[in-house]
Amino acid sequence: MSTTTRAAVVESGGAPFTLTDVELAEPGPHEALVRVVATGVCHTDLGAASGGLPFPLPGVLGHEGAGVVEEVGSAVTAVAPGDHVVLSFTSCGDCRNCQGGHPAYCATWLPLNLIGGRRADGSSTISRDGQPLGGHFFGQSAFAQRALADERSLVRVDPDVPLESIAPLGCGVQTGVGAVWNVLKPRLGDTVVVLGAGAVGLSAVMAAALTPATGIIAVDRVAERLALARELGATHTVDAGAADVVGALAEITGARGVDGIVETTGNVAVLRQGVDALAARGTLVVVGAPPFGTEVALDVNGLLGGKRVVGLTLGDAETQSFIPALVRLVQEGRLPLHRLITTYPFADIDQAVRDMRAGKTIKPVLTF
Repeated sequence: MSTTTRAAVVESGGAPFTLTDVELAEPGPHEALVRVVATGVCHTDLGAASGGLPFPLPGVLGHEGAGVVEEVGSAVTAVAPGDHVVLSFTSCGDCRNCQGGHPAYCATWLPLNLIGGRRADGSSTISRDGQPLGGHFFGQSAFAQRALADERSLVRVDPDVPLESIAPLGCGVQTGVGAVWNVLKPRLGDTVVVLGAGAVGLSAVMAAALTPATGIIAVDRVAERLALARELGATHTVDAGAADVVGALAEITGARGVDGIVETTGNVAVLRQGVDALAARGTLVVVGAPPFGTEVALDVNGLLGGKRVVGLTLGDAETQSFIPALVRLVQEGRLPLHRLITTYPFADIDQAVRDMRAGKTIKPVLTF
């Protein structure tokens, strides 16, 4: 039997979010119906809503959900009704990367999460007045009071942790943290630079502060975000609007260069600055995503000193172990995620989007 729920629908690229009733399909064998308690708003949601991604519209977005399981499909074993869950990306579970513990690089990741709008078998999860809508966004489409989620999107979490405090773990936070822990893996004495002090960048700063790195440098144009980065563990900050970034990083490191960089802005000019600032054998992790087809020019000879440029999706995280670890760090106060979050009632989703675009809030979290 289908379920009627209130959802934020985007009718076409660039249109606002409109609250309306939609119908969710009956859970399939490997799906669960989740009552959404909170969901983060991410720049990927805004990119799809603007028409910048080929996600089918009208549709329902949202991919940082957290809630309580109400119903499970016949083959679901990972969760049960009443469980508290964080919703993250989905994956096939069968391909080489999924089997190898790297589900963020699933062979079918793009259609299952970002651009398909339907289940793997082509069926729709969400409809309105009998007409299918784009759904199944990251296996969840959490901008709704209830979400039909893939079992592989669900991560069971401690029910004592307020769900609004951990909803962003499903995407932005695990991306920033994973860039540091899973790719850069700082050693004692390393210097880590974070380009862009938004939600992903500040998550990377917090993650670096929990490693042996002795230098953590945040780069941004917004003074308030740089100040917050200092409070969250940055040892140095650079105002990109007032300084030559490459020169400033050379000065801070004594001209040695930077060991690891997390590039979150999606700006190719900033990416190039980061590559130029790397030390020999340094690594830059590309997290920020510009429009499809964007290219960047690099000095090839400058790479011959062993520099590495690595692309990253969702922190290369294995969610079933990674997210519960992050939940524990939030619970213990060692990952002060609350410093990034501003909560909004679900009905105020458009205000949350406006504030995010204007830089008034770092990580909006919608509550239900």
